[in-house]
Amino acid sequence: ILDDPDLKDIDPTVLKHCHAAAAMCILEAGKQKADIPAISTCLEDCKLDKERIEQFCTEYQHRGLVTVVSSSIGRSPLHVTDVSWRLEYQIKNNQLHKTYQPSYLVTLNVENSASGSHPDVSFSCTMEQLQDLVGKLKDAAKSLERATQM
Repeated sequence: ILDDPDLKDIDPTVLKHCHAAAAMCILEAGKQKADIPAISTCLEDCKLDKERIEQFCTEYQHRGLVTVVSSSIGRSPLHVTDVSWRLEYQIKNNQLHKTYQPSYLVTLNVENSASGSHPDVSFSCTMEQLQDLVGKLKDAAKSLERATQM
């Protein structure tokens, strides 16, 4: 999609978000076994124009769309097997201005149960972002624990 010449003027981040949203819409419609009138109504609620809705529904009706999207994202979600991190302390930036900014370099080792290991996911974050991530992970763990106790 990023190589499509018709889409070269669109911000790649926006394009990725749109692609992900469309893929989720297609997968959810396939999972719910939604019919064309239900999909059309949903897309009208999202303020899509009639021409795009008709085009989407025509493609969806062939059901090949669901197969293409589901095969492109895989069937098994990735799961984190290990985490490593290190503290990085930036003293100066490339303009030689003193910054004194600490940041954390985090690496998540992930694997897919269907195909084995995947490339590690690495990112840099501030102390506040790392604390936010840890808080969200704790909330998710508590939610999962509550769900399994029911």
